Amino acid sequence: ITQDLSILFFQHKDAYQVILDGVKGGAKEKRLAAQFIPKFFKHFPELADSAINAQLDLCEDEDVSIRRQAIKELPQFATGDNLPRVADILTQLLQSDDSAEFNLVNNALLSIFKMDAKGTLGGLFSQILQGEDIVRERAIKFLSTKLKTLPEEVMTKEVEEFILTESKKVLEDVTGEEFVLFMKILSGLKSLQTVSGRQQLVELVAEQADLEQTFNPSDPDCVDRLLQCTRQAVPLFSKNVHSTKFVTYFCEHVLPNLSSLTTPVEGLDIQLEVLKLLAEMSSFCGDMEKLESNLKKLFDKLLEYMPLPPEEAENGENAGNEEPKLQFSYVECLLYSFHQLGRKLPDFLTAKLNAEKLKDFKIRLQYFARGLQVYIRQLRLALQGKTGEALKTEENKIKVVALKITNNINVLIKDLFHIPPSYKSTVTLSWKPVQKADASQKRASEDTTSSSPPKKASAGPKRDARQIYNPPSGKYSSNLGSFSYEQRGGFRGGRGRGWGGRGNRSRGRIY
Repeated sequence: ITQDLSILFFQHKDAYQVILDGVKGGAKEKRLAAQFIPKFFKHFPELADSAINAQLDLCEDEDVSIRRQAIKELPQFATGDNLPRVADILTQLLQSDDSAEFNLVNNALLSIFKMDAKGTLGGLFSQILQGEDIVRERAIKFLSTKLKTLPEEVMTKEVEEFILTESKKVLEDVTGEEFVLFMKILSGLKSLQTVSGRQQLVELVAEQADLEQTFNPSDPDCVDRLLQCTRQAVPLFSKNVHSTKFVTYFCEHVLPNLSSLTTPVEGLDIQLEVLKLLAEMSSFCGDMEKLESNLKKLFDKLLEYMPLPPEEAENGENAGNEEPKLQFSYVECLLYSFHQLGRKLPDFLTAKLNAEKLKDFKIRLQYFARGLQVYIRQLRLALQGKTGEALKTEENKIKVVALKITNNINVLIKDLFHIPPSYKSTVTLSWKPVQKADASQKRASEDTTSSSPPKKASAGPKRDARQIYNPPSGKYSSNLGSFSYEQRGGFRGGRGRGWGGRGNRSRGRIY
């Protein structure tokens, strides 16, 4: 019968029109139409628009089985100039809340991706730029999850360049959450895993961060935007892709306002998060124009967290009621950043500070070092003999991190006590996984070979597992606050170019 129908359709356009009209009939006619419209579509190019529209009517039918059949057959219409339109239609259908339909749409998109990647991307990006919010959201998530599954013969250099070009258009107007997803998409492209590729991504992030703008520490959105952008930039930095622009901005605009920072995220120690980001970036800072000035700002902020010893009364006891609080987590970050930048100006402490200031700093270091030794001994004693499961308890995890923090500070302080101060010691920040000795050299050699992407680093501990170690001086305390490093949702409201609301979008079917 099918063969006879095929001959009939070749000879009679009117017969195909009858099938197209079947979409207005009952359930049986619609099911037949859903199968035969795509089956003979290619034989009637003059009825292409009518055929596609008829199939779309079936994609919106009340009967779920008819809808699924119609969606499943949509890739058959993706020929020649029709492919971008079919991709556009399938992208709109991503808004379906029926899981089976949603999976069919995903599979259909992937199948036409393999026919014409650029044409399919054209349809996806068209909806991302102009479609409804739910369609935009799901189209972006489709790209962020599915692109990495496509083979190299599909994801050619030309296709990746198209993705980058279209993504830049989208990044002109995104929410924070969308920005993070697009960075995931772009950083997964093979062509952007070279030195020059990562540099392009850093420049994209810097543009989103709008580092030329005036920093407003009392505006939670301004602060959140900067931090979200910086989080995306940090993994891109290396010995060959420098963090100078970000480090400079943090030193000049963020550090002086550290105590005034506000955040929309409840329970987040925003000051510590800023200091951790600065510490991570400081390792990859290149030549800085105002190095001495920025090192001075960093030094002044460090002094705020390194107290002078309390004055002693005549009987040798403290004149005050309690000793200063030693904020080890903050000091680790600040001291590490100062140590990293200090390497670029090794005579800062001896030639740029007067004798009185240097003496004051040494006294603070000495006092802090004494407190450190007490806690290091207490922590080692508490962890002595504990292995395996015993170290996995929450209390012992905290103590292990605390020991890393205090040991790091101890190493850095010893360096600064040298005459002249030394900047040779290397420590791994307490929240970072320990790297092998040759890891930096290996990364450097990978960076210089632009033809092949760098190998993926081994996964470290989850970032939201980082915690503050901040016991009061004089006794051990395990009173910690949690520190979460993960990106949290998108931004809402006016945030300047690129981070505000996207305006009114068209609604309804725009096939």
